[in-house]
Parts: sequence; structure tokens; C-alpha cells
Amino acid sequence: MYRIASRKELNPSMIQLEIEAPLVARKAKPGQFIILRVDEEGERIPLTIAGADAERGTVKIIFQVVGATTEMLRRKREGEAIQDFVGPLGLPTETAGIQRVCIVGGGAGCAIAMPVAEEFHRLGAKVTSIIGFRSRDLVILEDEFRTCSDSLTVMTDDGSYGRHGNVTVPLKEMLEAGEGFDMIITIGPLIMMKFVVAAAKPFGVPVTVSMNPIMIDGTGMCGGCRITLVRDGKRETRFACVDGPDFNGYEIDFDEAMSRSRMYADFERHAYEEACNLMKQA
Repeated sequence: MYRIASRKELNPSMIQLEIEAPLVARKAKPGQFIILRVDEEGERIPLTIAGADAERGTVKIIFQVVGATTEMLRRKREGEAIQDFVGPLGLPTETAGIQRVCIVGGGAGCAIAMPVAEEFHRLGAKVTSIIGFRSRDLVILEDEFRTCSDSLTVMTDDGSYGRHGNVTVPLKEMLEAGEGFDMIITIGPLIMMKFVVAAAKPFGVPVTVSMNPIMIDGTGMCGGCRITLVRDGKRETRFACVDGPDFNGYEIDFDEAMSRSRMYADFERHAYEEACNLMKQA
């Protein structure tokens, strides 16, 4: 069993937990993920590591409540425990040789982008961060990004906080002004990452995308995170969990990935409603 060392609500639908897992904490690197089970009969779900403290032996995870398991996890309190916590898994984000990086995070993806920004800051790179949310009440981790970024831009779709618009607006402005980045790393909804790649393409800046949002079981067995890479006109199949989760954004078939991700939306909603009803009856 893995004890919950701390719990924090970041916004109405996003929760941050620190889990006591010393072995995972000692080896975890930005970009990697864990697989957890809430209880013995629970499903296995992958969640990206949002931070690790090797000295305290804790690993931070941040999740959005979208289905039955995340609803069960949301109801856990500090001092309680979860059944399984396995990792770190996946390949860590590549940092070698990158001195000027632009981190673009959207919504829940900011929980994945933040430790990546922190790692580049620790390594001495110039970090420019752009984070976007639908509205002010959904903004998370602003202080953390500000601490590890040389420049931070906060965007909201409705203009209720920061600048009005999506994350590609300031990104295009920076690129058009001649801002030189060695790499753009973007993590968030698939549609957002698709347009970040499109914005960067005319300027020839490399773009790394995290395909974490489409992972399901985290082992490559379910096939749900299957993606298609297009290289030199040839199509190749990869799996986000075992071959990634980071990939060259210019090679991803985003339309196919978005179509596949929509297949599970109704199932998640149904499972979430069932879980809520069962908990109300308990």
C-alpha cells in the first residue's frame, strides 16, 4: 500500500497528491509516468509524474477527474493509501543540448509540462513558458511556472485572466519577432498540440509533443495509445506508452489520434456516472 502524504485541490476538477513511494522517487525523471490502482479491484491507469522528492521519498501526481477511477482517487484523503503505484515508466524528456526551450502547456497538460520546465531551469537553459486554460477558475501551477521560467505568458480562452486567446497567439508573436528556440515542447489536448506544431512549422523549429493524453493501460497491450508516424512518406505504428510518450510533432498523424481518442469518451462518462451513483449509495 502507498500512503498519501499530502492532498491539494488545484481547481474544481484537478487534484494534486503526493504519494510515499521511495523507490519510484529515486529514479523518476520529467516526462515519465506511473501506473496506479486505487484498490485491489480497481483498474490500472497511467498518470504522468508531476514531481519527485528523492529525500522525502514522495512522488507528486496531478489528475483531472474524468472517469470512475479518478473519481475514486479524488475521494481519497491525506493519510489514506492506494493499492499499487508502479514506475517510473516511459522514456524521460530529452534535454541534452537544448539551451533555449519554449514550453507550451494546455489545461491538464500543464501538470506534465511543469516538471519539464523545472528540469530545464535546473540545467541552466533559458525557459519560456506559455500556459493556456479555458477560464480563470481553471488556472493551475502559475506560481510554479513563474519560478522556473525566464518568461511566462498565461492565456485564457474567455479572457478572464492573463491574455485573451489560445497558446499559439503568443507563440507566433515570439517566432515572428525572431525569438530563437532550440526546441518547443508542447503538452495538452491533441487539438492544441496539432496547432502548436502548425504554428512552428514555417519557422523550422523542432517540436516535441507528449502523447500522454491518449494512454490507457500504459503497457502497450491494449493498443489504445497506438499512433501513426509519417516519415519520408511512409506510415509507421508506435505506442505512446512504450515508445514515448514524447515524439517528433511533425511526424504525428494528429487527425487519426484525435479520432481514436474520441472512441472512449462515452465509456468514461458512463463509468464515471456509475461510480458516483455507487458511492452515493454506500
